[in-house]
Amino acid sequence: MDFIIKFIQGMIIGVGSIMPGVSGGTMAVVFGLFEKIMDAIATGFRDLKNKIIFFAPLGLGACVGVVLFSKLVKYLFEYHSFQTKYAFIGLMIGTLPSVVKDCNKKGFKPHYLIPCAITLATTIAFIFLDKGVSEGAALQSTPLLYILYGAILGFGTIIPGISASFILIYLGAYQTMIGAISDITNLTNLANNLRILIPAGIGFVLSIVLFAKLISFLFKKAYGVTYYAVLGFVIGSIFMIFPGIRLDLTGLLGLVLLLAGFFASLYLSRFSKD
Repeated sequence: MDFIIKFIQGMIIGVGSIMPGVSGGTMAVVFGLFEKIMDAIATGFRDLKNKIIFFAPLGLGACVGVVLFSKLVKYLFEYHSFQTKYAFIGLMIGTLPSVVKDCNKKGFKPHYLIPCAITLATTIAFIFLDKGVSEGAALQSTPLLYILYGAILGFGTIIPGISASFILIYLGAYQTMIGAISDITNLTNLANNLRILIPAGIGFVLSIVLFAKLISFLFKKAYGVTYYAVLGFVIGSIFMIFPGIRLDLTGLLGLVLLLAGFFASLYLSRFSKD
């Protein structure tokens, strides 16, 4: 049962990493896995057996979420963006109490609210920037650029509240990356997809290792300040992807999906604190 729950959580984290407006890091925080993942990556090969047991279902789920759902994510974002965003908002809201509990695990001090307010304000500022983001002109394709795109995806996966997809859209690279991922099972185009995904994978791994070490260090040295900064990102993410209110059938369906996501996250969070 634990394997299945972590597999589902990994899928949602993977989908969150490639969906515009959503952050894989936010989803990891929502499920109470963020600190564990950062620490596990930062400490390298130490306690390798337990890390494999911990990461196997998450990693497998994330790969399934990215590869199998990339076409679905692309479709949902293009044609059912409103309902999809409401479902993710429900997932986030449902576990905010457990996130706050994690923030206060080592005590609370009033000044912790300062980094929370700063990161919340930063994320809200991105809302106004994102409104002006449209698909940019694609840069000339080179291996170094693909490494950069992969590093951006890794950054968005690690840092809660930062949507790597929006950055890639601005750079004109989102369609290239999501296209290569969604087409990975197409053997006739495999060589071209690997030409994109191998350097992107290198950038992704390097970015995750670098930022994981930094975040793990901050958790050890300033747990409360760091976690409240993360909380600000998570709360800001809700505002970032909020698509507004609609008083029609689409709006009603969005509300239903929000409630479904809310109760699903309440259930899944019961298994994320072991």
